[in-house]
Amino acid sequence: MFSAVQGLLQRYLECGLYPSSSIDVLSHYLCLMHKWNYTYNLTAITDPQKMVIYHLLDSLAISPYIMGESIIDVGSGAGLPGIPLAIVFPDKQVTLLDSNSKKTRFLNQVKLELNLKRVEVVHNRAENYQPLHCFDVVVTRAFSSIHAMLLATKHLCCEDGKFLAMKGVYPAEELSALPDGFAVESVHRLNIPDLDAERHLVCVKKG
Repeated sequence: MFSAVQGLLQRYLECGLYPSSSIDVLSHYLCLMHKWNYTYNLTAITDPQKMVIYHLLDSLAISPYIMGESIIDVGSGAGLPGIPLAIVFPDKQVTLLDSNSKKTRFLNQVKLELNLKRVEVVHNRAENYQPLHCFDVVVTRAFSSIHAMLLATKHLCCEDGKFLAMKGVYPAEELSALPDGFAVESVHRLNIPDLDAERHLVCVKKG
Protein backbone atom coordinates (compact mmCIF):
# COMPACT_ATOMS: atom_id res chain seq x y z
CA MET A 1 0.00 0.00 0.00
CA PHE A 2 2.89 2.38 0.74
CA SER A 3 3.99 2.69 -2.89
CA ALA A 4 0.39 3.28 -4.05
CA VAL A 5 -0.17 6.05 -1.50
CA GLN A 6 3.26 7.54 -2.25
CA GLY A 7 2.46 7.63 -5.97
CA LEU A 8 -0.89 9.32 -5.35
CA LEU A 9 0.68 11.93 -3.11
CA GLN A 10 3.45 12.64 -5.59
CA ARG A 11 0.83 13.19 -8.29
CA TYR A 12 -1.35 15.43 -6.16
CA LEU A 13 1.54 17.38 -4.66
CA GLU A 14 3.55 17.75 -7.86
CA CYS A 15 3.57 21.52 -7.34
CA GLY A 16 6.70 20.97 -5.26
CA LEU A 17 5.49 22.68 -2.08
CA TYR A 18 6.61 19.72 0.01
CA PRO A 19 9.92 17.81 -0.17
CA SER A 20 9.97 14.14 -1.14
CA SER A 21 10.94 13.27 2.44
CA SER A 22 7.63 14.74 3.66
CA ILE A 23 5.73 12.73 1.06
CA ASP A 24 7.41 9.54 2.31
CA VAL A 25 6.46 10.28 5.93
CA LEU A 26 2.90 11.27 4.98
CA SER A 27 2.59 7.97 3.10
CA HIS A 28 3.87 6.04 6.12
CA TYR A 29 1.34 7.82 8.35
CA LEU A 30 -1.57 6.94 6.09
CA CYS A 31 -0.43 3.31 5.99
CA LEU A 32 -0.35 3.25 9.81
CA MET A 33 -3.87 4.64 9.88
CA HIS A 34 -5.02 1.94 7.47
CA LYS A 35 -3.19 -0.79 9.40
CA TRP A 36 -4.60 0.14 12.81
CA ASN A 37 -8.02 1.32 11.68
CA TYR A 38 -9.92 -1.76 12.87
CA THR A 39 -8.23 -1.78 16.27
CA TYR A 40 -8.66 1.91 17.02
CA ASN A 41 -11.77 2.75 14.93
CA LEU A 42 -10.01 5.63 13.20
CA THR A 43 -11.90 6.24 9.96
CA ALA A 44 -14.79 5.00 7.85
CA ILE A 45 -12.74 5.73 4.72
CA THR A 46 -10.46 2.84 3.78
CA ASP A 47 -9.88 3.27 0.03
CA PRO A 48 -6.27 4.52 -0.38
CA GLN A 49 -7.10 7.26 -2.91
CA LYS A 50 -10.02 8.54 -0.84
CA MET A 51 -7.84 8.47 2.29
CA VAL A 52 -5.28 10.63 0.51
CA ILE A 53 -7.94 13.11 -0.60
CA TYR A 54 -10.21 13.24 2.45
CA HIS A 55 -7.48 13.01 5.07
CA LEU A 56 -4.10 14.21 3.81
CA LEU A 57 -5.01 16.76 1.13
CA ASP A 58 -7.86 18.09 3.26
CA SER A 59 -5.47 18.61 6.18
CA LEU A 60 -2.67 20.11 4.09
CA ALA A 61 -5.06 22.60 2.47
CA ILE A 62 -4.85 24.78 5.58
CA SER A 63 -1.03 24.90 5.64
CA PRO A 64 -0.83 28.37 4.01
CA TYR A 65 -2.71 29.78 7.01
CA ILE A 66 -0.47 28.33 9.71
CA MET A 67 1.58 30.92 11.60
CA GLY A 68 3.67 31.11 14.76
CA GLU A 69 5.66 28.38 16.44
CA SER A 70 3.06 26.29 18.27
CA ILE A 71 -0.11 24.52 17.14
CA ILE A 72 -2.72 22.59 19.08
CA ASP A 73 -5.07 20.24 17.21
CA VAL A 74 -8.16 19.94 19.41
CA GLY A 75 -10.18 16.75 19.01
CA SER A 76 -7.35 15.35 16.91
CA GLY A 77 -8.86 11.87 16.52
CA ALA A 78 -6.63 9.97 14.11
CA GLY A 79 -4.27 12.96 14.00
CA LEU A 80 -6.03 15.13 11.46
CA PRO A 81 -4.95 17.76 10.65
CA GLY A 82 -2.23 17.75 13.34
CA ILE A 83 -0.01 14.91 12.10
CA PRO A 84 0.18 16.09 8.46
CA LEU A 85 0.93 19.62 9.70
CA ALA A 86 3.65 18.31 12.01
CA ILE A 87 5.21 16.44 9.08
CA VAL A 88 5.34 19.44 6.73
CA PHE A 89 6.26 21.91 9.52
CA PRO A 90 8.90 19.90 11.42
CA ASP A 91 10.19 22.97 13.28
CA LYS A 92 6.84 23.77 14.89
CA GLN A 93 5.64 22.37 18.21
CA VAL A 94 2.40 20.44 17.59
CA THR A 95 0.14 19.22 20.38
CA LEU A 96 -2.52 16.61 19.62
CA LEU A 97 -5.38 16.78 22.12
CA ASP A 98 -8.12 14.15 22.33
CA SER A 99 -10.36 12.77 25.07
CA ASN A 100 -10.56 9.28 23.54
CA SER A 101 -7.87 7.01 25.00
CA LYS A 102 -7.92 4.69 21.97
CA LYS A 103 -7.16 7.61 19.69
CA THR A 104 -4.33 8.91 21.87
CA ARG A 105 -2.77 5.43 22.01
CA PHE A 106 -2.73 5.42 18.22
CA LEU A 107 -1.29 8.95 18.12
CA ASN A 108 1.53 7.95 20.46
CA GLN A 109 2.28 4.98 18.21
CA VAL A 110 2.43 7.29 15.18
CA LYS A 111 4.69 9.72 17.03
CA LEU A 112 7.07 6.86 17.87
CA GLU A 113 7.13 5.21 14.45
CA LEU A 114 7.47 8.45 12.50
CA ASN A 115 9.98 9.93 14.97
CA LEU A 116 7.97 13.14 15.38
CA LYS A 117 10.09 14.69 18.11
CA ARG A 118 8.17 17.98 18.34
CA VAL A 119 4.75 16.35 18.69
CA GLU A 120 3.07 15.99 22.08
CA VAL A 121 0.00 13.79 22.60
CA VAL A 122 -2.41 14.76 25.38
CA HIS A 123 -5.34 12.67 26.62
CA ASN A 124 -7.80 15.25 27.96
CA ARG A 125 -10.85 17.35 27.16
CA ALA A 126 -10.20 20.80 25.73
CA GLU A 127 -12.01 22.64 28.52
CA ASN A 128 -10.05 20.74 31.20
CA TYR A 129 -6.59 20.95 29.64
CA GLN A 130 -4.35 23.53 31.32
CA PRO A 131 -1.09 23.73 29.36
CA LEU A 132 2.02 25.47 30.64
CA HIS A 133 1.97 27.83 27.65
CA CYS A 134 -0.53 29.23 25.18
CA PHE A 135 -0.62 28.27 21.49
CA ASP A 136 -0.21 30.45 18.40
CA VAL A 137 -2.76 28.38 16.47
CA VAL A 138 -5.75 26.42 17.75
CA VAL A 139 -7.17 24.22 14.99
CA THR A 140 -10.24 22.00 14.93
CA ARG A 141 -11.61 19.79 12.19
CA ALA A 142 -14.67 18.13 13.68
CA PHE A 143 -16.18 20.42 16.32
CA SER A 144 -19.98 20.65 16.32
CA SER A 145 -19.98 24.45 16.03
CA ILE A 146 -17.55 27.36 15.94
CA HIS A 147 -19.32 28.83 18.98
CA ALA A 148 -18.72 25.68 21.02
CA MET A 149 -15.15 25.40 19.78
CA LEU A 150 -14.27 28.95 20.85
CA LEU A 151 -15.79 28.56 24.30
CA ALA A 152 -13.97 25.27 24.89
CA THR A 153 -10.57 26.43 23.63
CA LYS A 154 -10.35 30.17 24.37
CA HIS A 155 -7.87 29.60 27.22
CA LEU A 156 -5.53 27.68 24.91
CA CYS A 157 -4.88 30.46 22.40
CA CYS A 158 -2.36 33.27 22.84
CA GLU A 159 -3.80 36.79 22.82
CA ASP A 160 -2.33 37.46 19.38
CA GLY A 161 -2.92 33.92 18.12
CA LYS A 162 -5.77 32.63 16.02
CA PHE A 163 -8.37 29.91 15.90
CA LEU A 164 -8.77 27.88 12.69
CA ALA A 165 -12.07 26.05 12.26
CA MET A 166 -12.24 23.61 9.36
CA LYS A 167 -15.79 23.45 8.02
CA GLY A 168 -17.69 22.02 5.07
CA VAL A 169 -20.19 24.38 3.44
CA TYR A 170 -19.92 28.10 4.16
CA PRO A 171 -21.09 28.36 7.79
CA ALA A 172 -23.12 31.58 7.55
CA GLU A 173 -25.27 30.94 10.64
CA GLU A 174 -22.26 30.00 12.77
CA LEU A 175 -20.39 33.14 11.73
CA SER A 176 -23.26 35.31 12.94
CA ALA A 177 -23.33 33.62 16.35
CA LEU A 178 -19.79 33.96 17.70
CA PRO A 179 -19.39 34.43 21.46
CA ASP A 180 -18.48 37.88 22.78
CA GLY A 181 -14.78 38.63 22.64
CA PHE A 182 -14.14 37.00 19.25
CA ALA A 183 -14.08 38.32 15.68
CA VAL A 184 -13.89 36.66 12.28
CA GLU A 185 -10.57 37.53 10.67
CA SER A 186 -11.19 35.79 7.33
CA VAL A 187 -12.93 32.87 5.64
CA HIS A 188 -11.20 30.89 2.90
CA ARG A 189 -12.68 28.42 0.46
CA LEU A 190 -10.28 25.49 0.22
CA ASN A 191 -9.68 23.83 -3.13
CA ILE A 192 -8.93 20.14 -2.71
CA PRO A 193 -8.26 18.02 -5.83
CA ASP A 194 -10.95 15.42 -6.65
CA LEU A 195 -13.03 16.28 -3.58
CA ASP A 196 -16.64 16.72 -4.64
CA ALA A 197 -17.63 18.72 -1.58
CA GLU A 198 -17.18 22.21 -0.21
CA ARG A 199 -14.48 22.98 2.32
CA HIS A 200 -13.96 26.26 4.15
CA LEU A 201 -11.49 27.50 6.73
CA VAL A 202 -12.71 30.07 9.24
CA CYS A 203 -10.00 32.18 10.91
CA VAL A 204 -11.03 33.80 14.20
CA LYS A 205 -9.11 36.07 16.54
CA LYS A 206 -9.69 37.37 20.04
CA GLY A 207 -11.05 40.87 20.32
